[in-house]
Formats: sequence, structure tokens, C-alpha cells
Amino acid sequence: MESCSKTLKRFTLELGGNDAAIVCSDVDAAAVATKIGIIAWCNSGQICICVKRIYVHESVYDAFLAGLVGFAESLKLGVGADAFVGPLSNQFQYERVKELLTDIEKTQLKVATGIIDNPPDDARIVTEEQFGPVIPVMKWTDEADVIRRANNSSAGLGASVWSRDMDQADRIGKQLQAGNIWINCHAEMQPSTPFSGHKQSGLGAEMGIDGLKAYCNIQSVYTRPA
Repeated sequence: MESCSKTLKRFTLELGGNDAAIVCSDVDAAAVATKIGIIAWCNSGQICICVKRIYVHESVYDAFLAGLVGFAESLKLGVGADAFVGPLSNQFQYERVKELLTDIEKTQLKVATGIIDNPPDDARIVTEEQFGPVIPVMKWTDEADVIRRANNSSAGLGASVWSRDMDQADRIGKQLQAGNIWINCHAEMQPSTPFSGHKQSGLGAEMGIDGLKAYCNIQSVYTRPA
């Protein structure tokens, strides 16, 4: 932004996300846990629209957590095409994730195989984008409350709702403060659909007609009869 401002270059900013996934009470907890786990740990969590926070209805919380732990334990770690969870991209990010893990240990949060089990909402692992293979899972009971908690972030890149009740999923999704909302999926994109962040997750849009227009000059022509 600073560099472009010197000559008024047009730009978009796609910045970080702290994407929330809201899991409702009517889902197949084990199946959804696997789907969310794939998205959360893909590329070791180093994708802007990876799931970074998971809110699970208390009635399916234990089953979901068990499913997520089981999936995490099945992942192959290492380097190479056959490894699902590889190394972090650079030393700075490695040290940052280590610092978050140190904070988790210091504050005595409950840990289950890379999953932080029901931490408080003000824990750093909840409020900060980890961008690494560790994720918080929290319980919820009241719909309005979980929407408030999911929105309580300076980031607003993406969010998802997981439910068999499409009315409930649509109702919750419309109240989430993020540029990209997914229902029973996450991080799926297509070139015809604008991709944009809210809050401190970016400016402008990529892809779609809106993305193309962002790099076009607008010209208005006014005429009068001669």
C-alpha cells in the first residue's frame, strides 16, 4: 500500500484470515471432523483460507473432537509428495508457531494431538492466526452467541457453517462478517466468483467481474446537443 501510494498505482490486498468453522448439532460429527481436518491442516495450515478456529455444538463436541484427533493421528508428517503435513515455510513462522505452543503450555490449555481442546475465547491460539498445524476447537450452545464469537476478530476473510438444516446454515452464514462464506465446505473457489476480505483481511477483490473491474479505468462521457 505504501509503495503504490507514491504513484497512485491500483492494487488489491489479500491479507491474513482467522477463518471460523461453525459445526451445528445435526451433523455426522466424524465425517465433518475429517472434512474440516483436511482443510485445517492442508499445507500445514499455511493457506490464508484454511480453517483456523472451530466452534462445535456441545451435543456433538466429544464425537467431533474424537474424530478430529483420529484424523490428525492418521496424517503422515515429513517432506515429499507422500507427506500431508510438511515443514513450515520459513524460520520466522516456525518460531512464531513455537511461541504460540509455548503460550499454550504456559497457560495450561488442554491439548489433544495438535488440537487445543476448548480454550477460552481470549487465548492467543484463538485470537491470532496461527498459520501452522495447530488449531483450537471450542464448544457452543446458543446460536446468537457463537455468531458473536466467530465475528469477534479483526480478520474477515472466510468462514463456514456445517449443518444438515439449510435454513439454519443460511441464517448463520448471512450474519458472519467475512468476505467468503461456505456452507458444508470450505476454501472452495472459482474464477467467476469475487474473492475479497472484510475488516483487516484485505482491500478490493480478486477474480469475478469485480476483480476485473478493479483494474479498469472508469470513463464517463457527458454530451449536449450541438
